Amino acid sequence: MNYTDLRIFHGEFVPVTRPLAVRCGAFGDMVLLTALIRVLHAQFQSPVDILTSGSWSEPLLRGQPGVGEIWSIRSRKTPYWLSADQRRVVESLTARGAGPTWYCDGNDAARPLLTRARIPDELIVDVKNHPLIPGEHATEQWRRLAQIMPAAVTAPLVPAVTPGCCLEVGAQQRAGLETWLRSRGLSGPPLILIQIGNKRTMRRGLRRLAVNHKYWPNERWAEVLRHVRLRCPDHAIVLLGTGPEYALNQEVMGMANIARLFNAADDLPIPRLVALLARGAGLITVDSGPAHAAAAVGCPQVVLFGKALPSLYRPWGTAGADVKVLCGEVAGQPDMLGIESSSVIDAWSGLKLRQAPTPEPFRMHAACPE
Repeated sequence: MNYTDLRIFHGEFVPVTRPLAVRCGAFGDMVLLTALIRVLHAQFQSPVDILTSGSWSEPLLRGQPGVGEIWSIRSRKTPYWLSADQRRVVESLTARGAGPTWYCDGNDAARPLLTRARIPDELIVDVKNHPLIPGEHATEQWRRLAQIMPAAVTAPLVPAVTPGCCLEVGAQQRAGLETWLRSRGLSGPPLILIQIGNKRTMRRGLRRLAVNHKYWPNERWAEVLRHVRLRCPDHAIVLLGTGPEYALNQEVMGMANIARLFNAADDLPIPRLVALLARGAGLITVDSGPAHAAAAVGCPQVVLFGKALPSLYRPWGTAGADVKVLCGEVAGQPDMLGIESSSVIDAWSGLKLRQAPTPEPFRMHAACPE
C-alpha cells in the first residue's frame, strides 16, 4: 500500500495533506529551515506543520508562507511522564495523524515523540541518513532533504524554488515597528544595525573563555563604530541583541563615544527584530541568528566568522543582498580574534547598502519568491 498523504484514525487510513518537519534548533537554525519549508510547501501545495523547541521558533515562523501548525516543547531531555508539554504535543500529533515527516535534528532526542504519536519509520526522512555533502551550504542541504521522500511516499513533482532562506514581514509587524521607531526617535533616518553579542558571548557573563568562538574585542567594535559614523553621517546606528546583551552594548557605546548611537537590546522581541532587519540599510554582525534573519529579509551585511564554516553557514537569502564574509586565524586555526578592525572597516566601505525605504515601507521585500 502507498502511504502518500495517509492518516491513521481509529485503525483506518484517511487522507492527510500536510507534511511535518521536526527541528529543535537555535534561532539561526530555524531561519535556515525556511529553505526546507518552502520546498515542501511547493511540492505538497499544503502548509508544513512544525515540531520544535525554544521560545523563538513560534514568533519567528508563525504566519510565514508555507507554515502550518507549530508545536513547541520546552525540553527534549525531560522525562516524558514529567513533561506536560511533550504529552500535549503527542496528543496533537496523534489526532493529526501519521503523514510524511522530515526529521531534521542531528540527534534522536525528539524521535520518541514521533513513535508515541504513531508515526512509522517508513513515513520519516531522517537527516542523519542523508549527511552533508562536502562544501554544501546548510540551506542547500535542506532543499536536498525536502526532495527526498519517505519510503512509503510517492515523490511529487519538484517545482523550481529559489535557493536560500526567506522571511516575510507582515503588515502588522511593519506598523508595529514604525510605532516603536517613532517612540525612540528613529523613524526618520536610515538605519545601520550592529550585532555585537551572541548566545556564547553572554553565557554566564564570561566573554573571553576559549569556548566562546564568537567574541570580538570591545575596542575593535568601538573603532568600527567610529568609522561607520564618519562614513554614514546621516544614519542612525542601532545596537541589536537580547536583554542580557544590553550591558555589553552600553560598554561599547561608552568606548565609541559617538552621536546618534542607540541601544535596542532591551526591547527587541523577534517579530520586531525581523522587521527592523528588513528596514535596515546594512548590518555588521558576528556569525549569529540575526545574520541569517538579515539575509532572509534582504539586508546587506558584513559578518565575522570564528570556528564555524562559512561554506556551510554563510548567510544566504533569496533576495540576494550583498554579504561580505570575514574570517581570521590565530596560530594557524580559524579564530575571530584574527580579524582586525581595519578588515571590517574595509569590508563595510565596499558593502552595497540598501537605500532608504520608499514612502510605503518595506515595498522592496514584500514576499518570498517561489
